[in-house]
This record gives sequence, C-alpha cells and structure tokens, in this order.
Amino acid sequence: MEKRYLLILTLLLGLLPLFTFGTSAQQDTTRLRVVVNLVQLNVAVTDNKGNYVTGLHPLDFAITEDGTPENIATFEEGNGPTTRLVDITADVGKNTADESASAEGRSRIQDSSSSLEDRPETLSSTLAGANVFILFDTSNYMYRGFVFAQDAIADFVRSLESADKISFYSYSRNLYRAAALTSDRSEVVRGVRTSVAGDDAALYNSLLLTVQDASQYPGRKAVVVF
Repeated sequence: MEKRYLLILTLLLGLLPLFTFGTSAQQDTTRLRVVVNLVQLNVAVTDNKGNYVTGLHPLDFAITEDGTPENIATFEEGNGPTTRLVDITADVGKNTADESASAEGRSRIQDSSSSLEDRPETLSSTLAGANVFILFDTSNYMYRGFVFAQDAIADFVRSLESADKISFYSYSRNLYRAAALTSDRSEVVRGVRTSVAGDDAALYNSLLLTVQDASQYPGRKAVVVF
C-alpha cells in the first residue's frame, strides 16, 4: 500500500483590470498596484490503479479559472518544504513575474530561506476567522500510517487557535460526520480519536458532500484533506 501524499498549491489570483481606457500619456505616467488573493488547493494525485503519484513538480500542474491560466505562488508535497514560486508582495504588473515563477518551478528551490517556516503557525494564521472542515481518509490506503495520521490531525486541530469553528469528517467508502462544526476543540479531537479504518476511498464524493455542507455557512470556509 502506498503512503498518501498531499500536495498543497497556492494560487496567485490577479484581479481583472478595473480600467480599460485612457490616453497614452496616462499609461506612461500612471502606475497601478492591485491586491491579489491567495487560494489554497489540496490535491491528491492517483494513477489508474488508485496508487498515489509522488515526485511531482509545479510544472506538472496547469491551473485555470474560467479558462484563464493562474500562477502557482507556492508548492508543497506531503510533509516536504514549501517552495515559494512567486514573490506575492511584489508588483503583480511586472512582466517578470511569470518568468520568475517558471524558472524557479523548473528547479525546486533548495535554499531553506525560500521555505515557509513554522508551517502550523503559518497555516493557522491563514485560517484565522474561518470555519474549517477537516476531511480524513480512513481507507485502506492509510492503513499503515493511520495512527500517525490521527496524531497529526489532533495536533493540527489544537494549532488552529485563531480559526472560528472546526468540523471533522472521515471517509472510506462512505462519509462519516464525526464532529459537526463547533468551537469545542476537544469534541473535534474526540472525533479524530474515534475514527476507524475502512475500505475503499470515495474521495471525490466525500469532498463534494463536505463542500456542500460548508456552503450552508456564511463567511470564510476552508476544507483541509488528510
């Protein structure tokens, strides 16, 4: 059985131009700056036999929104370091942004300074004020690392001090809602500890049901898949 790897991609979503008109002189003298949004995508890649595919790189992915290509700002595989591909604080109007992302994507950054340190704290701050839905794969793919995954999820739940509420779902062939959305972290951890290993993995159906549950609540929501 293959160990599951979780790929985390963060997209750099540029805002549509607010102005499509103006004189040449204005274009020469006016410099516009826009704020961009980061969207985190958790991706599980499998082959036709259901085994997880590892060793992937940013250039192996093409992300589009309404047919428009989007830049990948950061890339992370499993428990590996986070690779920053785009300087998200820079002026997104510069033409060199795409070139920088492409060049750094070909050779994954080895310098430790390019990694996001203190990953739990970084993710916790990203999820501040959000309702977090945790989805745990309890299928036979996770059999060997099941207990270790439970420990990791419990630690993750405790680290989410700034999140609003948390729910915990597990899935194999079916989805099990172990802990409904709550601010009680101990209830969520109890749901994690009582989860049991199952059979085949129905990832997409379970993810769809989780997203449907999340859509019933206002405000920011995040789905984290283990």
